[in-house]
Amino acid sequence: MGITHHSNYICWMEEARVDFLARIGWDYAKLEELGIVSPVMAVSCKYRHPTTFDDDVYISLSVAELRPVRMTIAYEMRGADGAVVCTAESEHCFLTKDGGIVRLDREYPAFYAALAEYLKKAEEK
Repeated sequence: MGITHHSNYICWMEEARVDFLARIGWDYAKLEELGIVSPVMAVSCKYRHPTTFDDDVYISLSVAELRPVRMTIAYEMRGADGAVVCTAESEHCFLTKDGGIVRLDREYPAFYAALAEYLKKAEEK
């Protein structure tokens, strides 16, 4: 069809999320070492303008909602011309590797605080 397949945007969201966690000091290797997993519970995307294989797409994200056992991340993807090409959200929960619920505020308060800082920044905008 000459446009980027819709599933690629979901992959880009994951790459942006992995990069975000690394930038705040909580990369996936660290989380796995601590026994924390954060599976995706829901994803929503609104495709606003098509992109093609050769297009550069820039992704910004913010923590849109944070609860002790769940978070929602909001994404905005823009083309090189600055036009919004996609807006999206992914919702995650926090579990142990065995599937037990992790309450970040109690069990990993430093991680919870790092995420809360980005929620606060998003609320200030």
